[in-house]
Amino acid sequence: MQKGKIGVTTENIFPVIKKFLYSDHEIFLRELVSNAVDATQKLRTLSGFGEFKGELGTLDVRVTVDKEAGTLTVSDRGIGMDADDLDKYINQIAFSGAEEFLAKYKDSANSIIGHFGLGFYSAFMVAKKVVVSSLSYKDGAEPVRWECDGSPEYIMEKGDRTDRGTDIILYIDDESKQFLEQARVDALLRKYCRFLPVPVISGKEEEWKDGRMQPTDRDKVVNATAPLWLKKPADLKDDDYLKFYHELYPGQDDPMFWIHLNVDYPFTLTGVLFFPKLKENFEVTKNRIQLYCNQVFVTDSVEGVVPEFMMLLQGVIDSPDIPLNVSRSYLQSDTAVKKISGYITKKVSGRLAELFTADRAGFEKKWDDIKIFIEYGMLTDEKFCDAAMKFALLRDTENRYFTLEEYRNLVEAEQTDRNGDVVYLYTTDAEAQHNYIQAATARGYDVLLLDGRLDSHFVGLLEQKVPKTRLVRVDSGSVDSLIDKGDKKTVDLTPLQINEMSTIFRSQMPEVKKAQIVVEFEAVGADALPAMLTQNEFMSRMKAMAAMQPGMDFYAGLPDSYNLVVNTEHPLVKRMAEEASKALDSKVQPLADRIDTDNAAIEALRNDAPDGKLSPDNELRVADLEKSVGESRSEQEKIVAEYAATLPVVKQVIDLALLQAGMLKGEALSAFVRRSADML
Repeated sequence: MQKGKIGVTTENIFPVIKKFLYSDHEIFLRELVSNAVDATQKLRTLSGFGEFKGELGTLDVRVTVDKEAGTLTVSDRGIGMDADDLDKYINQIAFSGAEEFLAKYKDSANSIIGHFGLGFYSAFMVAKKVVVSSLSYKDGAEPVRWECDGSPEYIMEKGDRTDRGTDIILYIDDESKQFLEQARVDALLRKYCRFLPVPVISGKEEEWKDGRMQPTDRDKVVNATAPLWLKKPADLKDDDYLKFYHELYPGQDDPMFWIHLNVDYPFTLTGVLFFPKLKENFEVTKNRIQLYCNQVFVTDSVEGVVPEFMMLLQGVIDSPDIPLNVSRSYLQSDTAVKKISGYITKKVSGRLAELFTADRAGFEKKWDDIKIFIEYGMLTDEKFCDAAMKFALLRDTENRYFTLEEYRNLVEAEQTDRNGDVVYLYTTDAEAQHNYIQAATARGYDVLLLDGRLDSHFVGLLEQKVPKTRLVRVDSGSVDSLIDKGDKKTVDLTPLQINEMSTIFRSQMPEVKKAQIVVEFEAVGADALPAMLTQNEFMSRMKAMAAMQPGMDFYAGLPDSYNLVVNTEHPLVKRMAEEASKALDSKVQPLADRIDTDNAAIEALRNDAPDGKLSPDNELRVADLEKSVGESRSEQEKIVAEYAATLPVVKQVIDLALLQAGMLKGEALSAFVRRSADML
């Protein structure tokens, strides 16, 4: 029997291991099973080289729970260990047997998982005592037994094992009794070991018998040793990919399509990425893609390995070249990771371009489902954006699809403004903005449908990426003002009429919560509506972006900004202006003249002041004049408002505009309905 101390640099290494070696204590099972798989793969490699001439026999890894004894055992029939191996690889912490083996057999070694030499010691996170019973594959080797209670001291003696391989027996501590539950162990094996290259057996299969599930005598294999992503795409059918997808994500709809990754230079990377159907209210989640290292589950937090926008995808990435920390739980950012990320971006954009080119009609059918993914990629990844400019599509209100180049060619002739900018008109809600769309299409314009979650950001990207292009929401102005061609009609109203009509409409404007409405006048045409409500383009964009982007609370808190555009060419508005002049000019004109006179006097006093500083007397004079102007304006507005209150048609015109914009609700809507009935 040999007694000794484990070769560590501090007596306190075990408390450190127990608490801090891995962020999740459950990782111990992955590490021990991975080590068992390593031992099995090493034996296969040695057999292939002729260095092991014995019979391989059945090669599997067994995980056995003995709740009564309080033990969890991981067994393999791999290369095993003798006393020298235990001294070298167990008694000297952090000497990685896998590293040494890889160096010797780097060109042909079967998948060797461990790289750090610390995986075995993860057992002490959950065990109060660990026993190793092993017999090496070497001729004449003697069995060996190693025992440690979690202190630096160990006992190593001759063992009684008769079969090649290793048993790692964990005496589970009181705080970790959950790992003596078969269901818990099976769940962990499914999570971390479901695709290991060696069969992993845990317990027995169960079947329904006598009204309950009962164990059979058949071993329960928890993993698939040849996962789909390691196979050649040419050997796979669509059904194979769909079956694999539903194994990974049970209960979900079929994915739209997938990308099979397979590269061996300048790094090794395999995997399959699926494009799921995304809901409009998507969220970027961090656990849709699973990362494996030589078929061992590492993490589903793949930030840094794939670009952010690909967090919308699902699937598997397997690479031994991604640097991991000792726990394999977090990824380190380095050049290798960046190269892998760049490759995945290139592969995904290439696949999308290929789908677009090979089957344009099929791509268009998928577009509404993949649009949010592509837009997100274009907004967050410059290289993907450049590639996507060739296959990103725009859809108009007639349900036609165009590439960016095709759409510009379509609208350039009719929708170029006087500054040479091509104006893309768009709607965010084809139903609510139908009247605005109708007016634009009647003028010969085309209108895009940009009603997606990211479209408020995407319009800005289009303006940035497509030269000499502006995007204008179809309800942001009258049809004549949407595309300024320099031929806008002048308003045929006198300044006094504009003043009167403005007050008439302002005085009858209902209060709309969180909204400011300004009255404007335009000559839109006799066939257009008498008035329409338009929304400021800049503010509507900012508020839409603020609704989904943190840090834009300033815009979210501002009131909505609208213009009530009164059409001075509509017969009803013309008649209203003429009747208002007849009823009001004699009363309002003297007040308007007085305002003009007082304002002229104020301006003269200010202009005559040396260095712009008024004398005390002139300050009093200006104050009196300003008071007079205010009183005249108030009197003027009172006269006009009292007149407007006698005209139900004013409220009717305003309410029609609000109704068109979807802003007439509650009591105001009820009043509109009653007034409409009275006016019939």
